[in-house]
Order: sequence, then C-alpha cells, then structure tokens
Amino acid sequence: MIGVLLFNLGGPERLEDVRPFLYNLFADREIINLPAVFRIPLAAFIAVTRGPKSRGYYAKIGGGSPLRRDTEAQGRALEQALAARGIPARAYVGMRAWNPFIDEAVDAMRRDGIREAVVLPLYPHFSVSTTGSSTKELYRVVTKRGGVRDMRRRYITRWFDDPGYIDAVARRIEEKLPEFPDPDNVHLLFTAHSIPLSYIERGDPYQRHTERTVELVRERLGRPLEHSLAYQSKVGPVKWLAPSTESQIRALGERGESQVLAIPISFVSDHIETLYEIDILYRDLAAEAGITQFRRTEALGLDPGFIDSLAALVERRLGRGRNGDA
Repeated sequence: MIGVLLFNLGGPERLEDVRPFLYNLFADREIINLPAVFRIPLAAFIAVTRGPKSRGYYAKIGGGSPLRRDTEAQGRALEQALAARGIPARAYVGMRAWNPFIDEAVDAMRRDGIREAVVLPLYPHFSVSTTGSSTKELYRVVTKRGGVRDMRRRYITRWFDDPGYIDAVARRIEEKLPEFPDPDNVHLLFTAHSIPLSYIERGDPYQRHTERTVELVRERLGRPLEHSLAYQSKVGPVKWLAPSTESQIRALGERGESQVLAIPISFVSDHIETLYEIDILYRDLAAEAGITQFRRTEALGLDPGFIDSLAALVERRLGRGRNGDA
C-alpha cells in the first residue's frame, strides 16, 4: 500500500476557528520572515485585528471553508484513479495552517503501516510560502519522530506544466465561454494568489511558473482571446506581486471590456479566495467598473481528467510510468 500525502493550506471550518487559523498562518516563518521574537507577537496582533473582518467574509460563504472536505474528496478520488492504474494507495491530507495538520497525517500513515509515500502538494506552482513551507514542516515532524526510517518518501514539488493539469484548466474555460453573449470576445483574466515581491527577488520561481502555465493554457485553447494575469489576496504593507486583480478589473472596465472570465489559475479547489474574493468582491467591483458579464471558471475539484493527471504524477514519481520521475 502506497501512501499519498496531499499538502494544502487549510481553512477555518467554523467562524470561531478564524482567529486561530490566522494566527497559525502568520506565525509561519515562510509567510512572515522575521525572528520568532517579532513574528509570534505580530501573528497574534494580525489574528486579533483582522479576525472580525475575516469572520465576516467566511460568514458570507456559509460560515467556513470547504477546503478540508473538498481536499479529502480529492484524496478519495485519487485513490480510485491509482487503483485503476494498478496502484493500491491511501491518501492522507496534511494542512499547513489548520486541521488536519501535517503531523496528524504522518501519525496516521505510521499507524496504517505505510512504508512508501509520495508527497503531492496541491499547489501547481512552487513557492517557498506554500510547498516550501509544508515540506519544511514535514521535515520537522519526521525529525521529531526519529526520522521515520521505515517510511520511504518521494517528493513532487511542482507540476505547473503538467499536460493533464493544463488540459483540465483549458476545459474549464471552454465550458464557460458559451455562457457569454459573444464568446469570441471574452477577456481571460487569469488570477493567482499573490506573494511578497521580496520572495521573487530572492529567486522564488512562483511567478515564472505561473506565467508559463498561462502561456500553455492559451496554447492549448487555440483561441485568439485577449488575456491578462493578475494577483490576488495581498495582505500587509509590503510590496506584493502586481498587478493586483482589483486594479486589473478596474483597468479592463476603463478599457471598455464588457465580458471577463476570471480563471483562478493557482487554486485547484474552492475556498475563501474563490468563493468570496472572486465570486462576491470582484464580481461587485466588475459591475462598478462597467463589466456587465463577469464569470469565473469552476474549480478543478473532482474533474476526472484533473484527478487522473494527479494519479499520473504519482505513478511517474514511483517510477512506474512511461516518462520516469515527475
């Protein structure tokens, strides 16, 4: 039996979870790169001051994030896809900032007698703030448990250019275009989670990976539609990747664009960034900017082709696929 450890960020499932979730998020050194003596009090301050506003956002999407249940559903679907490839596997979810945490996943794998595991982050594009942070936490947990010498681990660190992933994103776009009055004149607004600009300046490949994904999706579509790439979910006063999605929506409105399709390129399931930021905040902003037709592609979620692409990544990483390691 192979273990597949799925990394994701996590999200508060109840309104009372919001403050501790925010604390966990901002206490991560890969998110706020300061010594602990400064970072921990700052994380507590952010959790207290930002908590009420964030609770309001989560209240508008049903009172909590669906990320855990959606990721667990992806894990079950992945088990079935691997079984179809002749690989008996069990998926485990390890979140960075909320339950189930990475240490819980590791302990569950040990209890189940897993001797070989593939680590699969549900972040297509590598960043030290996402895949890097989760991987460091896994190293810490494994070290604390004596190295878990009886469990061989293989890592997939990025899959921004995986053909199955590219095809799945392109399919989501093709599914949505017919909903517009004039499908041949829709502006494709790719929106990715932003990260501090300082990370990019220190060599983080996230922006380069994201831009390449957009390029490949457009090639796969084969449609001469105008497009732009913007970044959302900025937090704090430091410089983040630009342009922001908000500013790009305003610019498109000023340019006279009336049809915009938002494509959450760095998200493979729904959470606060899609359900609140795009579906509520950005939709309202688009209306104010004069964009009368604003829609978003569905999250990849349980799309069969997407799940099969994840299974292919695992298979290749195990050395059982035709193309070698992922």
